[in-house]
Amino acid sequence: MDTQGLPVTETTQKAAEDAAQRFYASDRACQALGMKLVEAGPGRSCVTMLVRADMANGHGFCHGGVIFALADSAFAFASISHGQPTVAAGAMIDFISPARVGEHLTATAQEQWRGARTGLYDIVVTRSDHTVVAYFRGRSHAVNLTPKASPA
Repeated sequence: MDTQGLPVTETTQKAAEDAAQRFYASDRACQALGMKLVEAGPGRSCVTMLVRADMANGHGFCHGGVIFALADSAFAFASISHGQPTVAAGAMIDFISPARVGEHLTATAQEQWRGARTGLYDIVVTRSDHTVVAYFRGRSHAVNLTPKASPA
C-alpha cells in the first residue's frame, strides 16, 4: 500500500521506476557527484554515493552540503515517482554522525503523506555499517512544466 492507501501494483512499480530513471538520466548534479539510483518505487527511493576526497570539508569529513545533496536527490526520486513533476518546497536536515572519505553512503527516502499537489518525505542517510549520518525531511510541491504562452 502507498501513503494514500492504494495498492502498489506491477504497473505502478514500473511507472515509478521509469520516472526515476528518466529523471536520473537528466540529473547532471547526481551524476557529477557519483550518485547511483539503486531502487525506486511509488513514494520511495534509494540512492548511494562514495564519499570522495574532493567532498571533504576542512575537518576532513564529508561536507554537509554533499550529504544534503544526496538526501535531496533521494527525496526528488521518491517525490516524482507518481509521474507528476515536483520540486522541493522546503527541506531540513539533522546531522547525526560524520561521514569520512572512502565511506559509502545510502539515502533511503519514504513518502509519509501525499496530497493533490504536496507531499512529505523522510530520508535517512546511513553509512555502510548502518550508522545514521543524517535525518532529512522534505516537502514537495507539484508543478506544471508546460511553458506559459508569451503575452501578445
